[in-house]
Amino acid sequence: QVQLVESGGGLVQAGDSLRLSCAASGRTSSGATMGWFRQAPGKEREFVAVITWSNLAFYTDFAQGRFTIYRDNAKNTVYLQMDSLKPEDTAVYYCALRSMVGVPTESSGYGYWGQGTQVTVSS
Repeated sequence: QVQLVESGGGLVQAGDSLRLSCAASGRTSSGATMGWFRQAPGKEREFVAVITWSNLAFYTDFAQGRFTIYRDNAKNTVYLQMDSLKPEDTAVYYCALRSMVGVPTESSGYGYWGQGTQVTVSS
């Protein structure tokens, strides 16, 4: 099995930055794709960004230009640098891992999930 543990969430003001981390342990495999999703209260979980083992990254529209996903394969850790945060970015952010090739933007494409970390952006 794979365990994912997110950290780095918190309460910040609009315009601030946060860096989320997600450490993978257990039966992690080389070649795994890792993604970030978020879920705001009363809304469905939505895709934020994804990165392949070879560091090919894709972003959803609201993340493009403000968020950066990157990974350290030696540490089995993926990061999400979030800049210029807005109140509408407030959500629980989840890390996900896919052990097969592919860069899905749907949550169903991932087999492993972390417990989530809360990000709250005040205006």
